[in-house]
Amino acid sequence: MARFYEQHDRRTGRAAGLAVAVAMTAGSAVMLAAPAAHAAVVDVNYQCKTPIGNKGAVSPIDIKSTSSGGAYKLVMSFQKGVSSSPVELGKGAMKPTALIQLGGAESGTVPLSGPPNDQSIPANTPIKISDLSGTYTPKASGKVTFTASTLTIKALGTTTTCTPSNHPKPSLTLDVKASGGASGSTGDSAGAGSATGGGSGGGQLPQTGPADSAVALGTLGGTVLLAGAAGALWLTRRHQRV
Repeated sequence: MARFYEQHDRRTGRAAGLAVAVAMTAGSAVMLAAPAAHAAVVDVNYQCKTPIGNKGAVSPIDIKSTSSGGAYKLVMSFQKGVSSSPVELGKGAMKPTALIQLGGAESGTVPLSGPPNDQSIPANTPIKISDLSGTYTPKASGKVTFTASTLTIKALGTTTTCTPSNHPKPSLTLDVKASGGASGSTGDSAGAGSATGGGSGGGQLPQTGPADSAVALGTLGGTVLLAGAAGALWLTRRHQRV
């Protein structure tokens, strides 16, 4: 009988150890499946050339991404106005566009555009830019950075061009794949992926890719863990009955 208990204890220990090992392996798979992404709210010092002279202002910039198939929808948000007009701009009088500079595994720019102003802008007040959006399709694999670049404001037949003068850090970094899917996980603002990105404040978390695979793997890990624990419990109960 003593020998039986000794063998039973060894089997129970092996079963419990196996359950833990499998659960840890599944957890590692989830971590490996989670793509790298990082976002940050970054202060951008825009220097603007306007029809009536040069103006400048600092605006925190936030760039978010949402994956869709093999591409990403990018949304660039301005938390402060960057220029002003000597005259009132009526509703729909101003049309903003911008460029995002790519870095890392990619080069070039992504054009963004936004709707005209939805309400009048008083004279000599900062012009609040609406959210600008555009689409980025990866052409190379690896970590790609997204940095605020030139902002263009067209209003009343005039064009104002604003250029970052402080060499801002990337507002977003993604780990992408040129084949069409990209790795994407949420990162914290500060964040849509581990990698680089610095900033001066917090922002919303980026949505950078489907989380279905990570959720599925997490569920698998939890199921395996529960199955292992159930096996160990069954052996224990069997021992108690004997």
